[in-house]
Amino acid sequence: MKTKSILVKTAAVFVALFFNLTVFSQTQKSNSEMKTKTIVLITGAFVGSNSWEEWKTYYESKGYKVIVPDYPHKDADPATLRNRKPDSALADLTLEELTDYYEKIIRQQPEKPILIGHSLGGMITQILLQKNIAAAGIAIHSAPPKGIFLSKWSSLKSIWSPLSLFGSSKKTYMMSFKDWQYAFTNGMTEAEQRATYEKYATPESVKLIRGGLTDAAKVDFKKYHDPLLIVAGDKDHFFPPAINYKNYKKYTNPNAVTEYKVFEGRNHNVLGLPTWKENAEYILNWMSKY
Repeated sequence: MKTKSILVKTAAVFVALFFNLTVFSQTQKSNSEMKTKTIVLITGAFVGSNSWEEWKTYYESKGYKVIVPDYPHKDADPATLRNRKPDSALADLTLEELTDYYEKIIRQQPEKPILIGHSLGGMITQILLQKNIAAAGIAIHSAPPKGIFLSKWSSLKSIWSPLSLFGSSKKTYMMSFKDWQYAFTNGMTEAEQRATYEKYATPESVKLIRGGLTDAAKVDFKKYHDPLLIVAGDKDHFFPPAINYKNYKKYTNPNAVTEYKVFEGRNHNVLGLPTWKENAEYILNWMSKY
């Protein structure tokens, strides 16, 4: 009887072990399957959503559903938008309205998406990430949230004209080619600069840009957030690495994942540089961890 009892107990242990391993395996598979396959790309200011064309194609080839919303009143190609100037409807767009617009799109998705934003879109990514509506966020050459001073001369020079502090906010602002050369495409040949200007540059709302100085640009750096990667480029005049690093160091919640990466040779036109794929691949590998 004693031997039979031992055999019964041993069999029970093996059954329980098998059951637990099976559940563990299924859980692991389920967790893997639950990883989001939706990406929302958030465009920066002064450019059209076509700046994401190659990125969208690349991530779709990797099995992701990629959504690239146009800004309100910027639902056309850059050349058409330039011909619309002045555009009173676009001129009235504020940062708060634009952030709400993206939030509505994100909440409509069947799963929490990954947010990837460039420049002003990077700031919006950070704002939305703390609302617990996204699986992760990547801020590429991000405009700094409120409270992070633009301490670099190149950044102040780049943003001064768009802010139009002594001008009217009732008309849209169109970056000049000279300012584009300095702020977006420094280090490139003039022919390359001209080509990117014609392809990407659009008018922008002055009210939207000024919103970066208000509470609409505020982030609670102490609050828990889903994984965030801040990406900088060492040649960026608009938002140099020092500003991106300050942004990164502001996050203090010990339970939240916040990481920082600098790429060499990248100016503010990082999305359209020949090296864009290296950035996109790094981000893809980073996303796969979460």
